[in-house]
Amino acid sequence: MTSRAARWLVAGVVVVTAGGCWPFKGKPKAAPAPALASSPRTIDSLWLVGQRLFNRGDWNDANKILTRVASVMPVTDARTSRLHFFQGEIELALGNELDAVRQFRRIADETPDDSLAPDALVRAGDAYSYLWHRPELDPTYGQTALAVYQEVLSRYPNHPVARRADARIKQLSERFAFKEYRNALFYYKFKAYDSAILSLRALVAQYPRTKIVPEALTKLVQSYRALGYEEDIKETCGYIAQFFPAADGPRRLCPRDSTGTN
Repeated sequence: MTSRAARWLVAGVVVVTAGGCWPFKGKPKAAPAPALASSPRTIDSLWLVGQRLFNRGDWNDANKILTRVASVMPVTDARTSRLHFFQGEIELALGNELDAVRQFRRIADETPDDSLAPDALVRAGDAYSYLWHRPELDPTYGQTALAVYQEVLSRYPNHPVARRADARIKQLSERFAFKEYRNALFYYKFKAYDSAILSLRALVAQYPRTKIVPEALTKLVQSYRALGYEEDIKETCGYIAQFFPAADGPRRLCPRDSTGTN
């Protein structure tokens, strides 16, 4: 190879190396985007913006900012639990209940002694409860919500959230009882009285303090009457006389001698 040809070859290598694609047309690869700085000042600035958006109810923008905060905030930062709580509330507001559960349970399970843990556990129960918004649907999420509220009572019996959890349990009990009552009405409508009786008795036994119980007892007496079960009528009317003595309630269906009245 001549010295002149060698010089041209070296020059070509230099051009290809420098240009990246010579002698082909095109653009060199772009440099990767710089990673988001994780300095305390950057985190504090993003946190303030995210908190402001959260307080304003601007859920989508708040979610974007707080997701960026979560990617750079050290796990030792004192605001970590509050960050997850904000994210859980945002997911609830956006209708992403199961994502909300993950955020709330993260606080309650990973930092159970944190001041936000009791509230986070209640909110996890709320998220499951929201998923069971119609009693006629599969009650699996409602049952899971009930279990979470009971967990609150077990883990934090002396905390103020225990009262909230107890109130939620009562609300769920009303919904479970109503679901059972609807099942019984379905059987009653088609004269499947034995099946209706099983549902009504289960309702009264499991949810004795719910509002639907007087109506359930009314249907129970009517079902017994349709089948001629006189002894069961007498037994049920004794229960009615003790716990629901009002004359305009289910007691009106009972024979006088079965309730102890003249």
